[in-house]
This record gives sequence, C-alpha cells and structure tokens, in this order.
Amino acid sequence: MLDVSASIVLFNTPKSQVEKVATCFLNTNLDTHLFLVNNGAYGDYDSIVSDKRVSYVESGRNVGYGRAHNIAMRTTVFRSEYHVVLNPDIYFADGTIENVYAFMQENVDIAQSMPHIVYPSGEMQYLCKLVPSPFDLLVRRFPFLPNIRSTRKFELRDLDYDTVCDVPYLSGCFMFLRCAALIEAGLFDERFFMYPEDIDLTRRLHEISRTVYYPGATVVHAHARDSYRNVRMFVVHVVNIARYFNKWGWLFDPSRKRINRRILSKV
Repeated sequence: MLDVSASIVLFNTPKSQVEKVATCFLNTNLDTHLFLVNNGAYGDYDSIVSDKRVSYVESGRNVGYGRAHNIAMRTTVFRSEYHVVLNPDIYFADGTIENVYAFMQENVDIAQSMPHIVYPSGEMQYLCKLVPSPFDLLVRRFPFLPNIRSTRKFELRDLDYDTVCDVPYLSGCFMFLRCAALIEAGLFDERFFMYPEDIDLTRRLHEISRTVYYPGATVVHAHARDSYRNVRMFVVHVVNIARYFNKWGWLFDPSRKRINRRILSKV
C-alpha cells in the first residue's frame, strides 16, 4: 500500500509551475504516487511524467475541479493510506509531506488536516473558516458591505494559530486526507464544477471525524482569486455556490448552526 498519493488538476497550467509543486511532493522517502489530471487543451509535461511515480491523465475536456481529482482518488483511495489534493500554485519545503504524514499517523481520529498557509511574501492566509452561511460569502464577495465583524468571525481570526484546532471548512489548496475517511464520507461532490467542493467535502468529513488546522508545517500559496477578476469565473462561482446552498440549505441549516456554535465555543 502507498503511504501517500496526490493529485493536481491542470488547466493550461505552465510547465514550470507544475514541475515546482510536483518536485515538492515527490522529494520524499515515503512511498508516493502523483496523478496529473489535465482538464486543459494542452500541456508539455513529459519531463514530469517520465518519473515512474507519476501518472498523467487527460480528461478530454474541462470536467471541473472536483470531478478531475476524483479520477485520481478513485484509483488510489483503496491502495493508499492518505491522499493529498494539491493546487498547482503552491510549494513547500523538503520534509513537509513527511511532517504532515507523521502528524496524521499519530492522530488516527483525524480525517483531514491543512497546514499553515502563507502568501509568497510570508503573510498568513486565513483559510480556516466556519461552515458558511449565504451572508458570510456575500459580505466577503462585496467588501463595501458592513462586514468587518462578520468576516472576522467567519474566518476565525481569533483562533490560536499556534495550536492544532478543529475547523469545519479548510481550504482546497492543500487537503491531506485519510483514505479510510474518504471511503466513508465519499469523494468530491461532482455537482460542483468549481469552488464549493472543498467546503462540502471538509464538512462531510467533519461530521464523521476531525478536520484540523495543523501549524507544524507551512505551505506557500500564490492565491490567484480568479473569480474576482474574471467575469466568466465569477458566474461559475455564483452558480456553484447556489448549488451548495441548494444541497445544504440557505437559511435553514441546523447542522451548520450546531457545528459553528461548537467551534466558536472553543475560540
């Protein structure tokens, strides 16, 4: 059985960027395998795929972020202890995968962990969040709304980021997932083309186990926030967020209230 597998979804992603994150993941003594799933029209990734620990899959069209990762996870979930969902715009130091792997091995009650995430400048990214309400996402999207207090609570700004903390919504840029928990909770919901799939999956894992922020490792994330700059991606974002709330509830969502109340009681 593999120690850790991983997948990166590509969409016309620069080769240099893919090489960087692939090298970060593969530079380990653990038994690993990396899947590159290409949703785009092109990609010269031969130098990466030449490594026997790498598999390359062309989806044939842009099938969406979660569905593309599921192509890899369906292959690995029964033959790997852990699977890592990686964004192509991240990188990290040698030893990071071993570090998080050891943490998960020592804490068998944890289904998912996310390390400390920073911008290339070193500034912290607040990627630990509560289960969102429609209002939480609305005020983050439109900063002219009176949102300071609401955003601070939603983004758990008062969390002790020096300690391991239980968090019900962890960013999809680096998801270190226990495969046994994935088998129980299910993979990404393929109804979401892009954006809320990480909210949905972390929430389902949180219902059956622990999902935590782990400050013992650091990952650099060059966060692009494409939907804030591209009209088409904005529409994709809005449509898929609506699908998320259609699934879980817009105003009436009892489990959201229960989960968030429990998390806030510990902050």
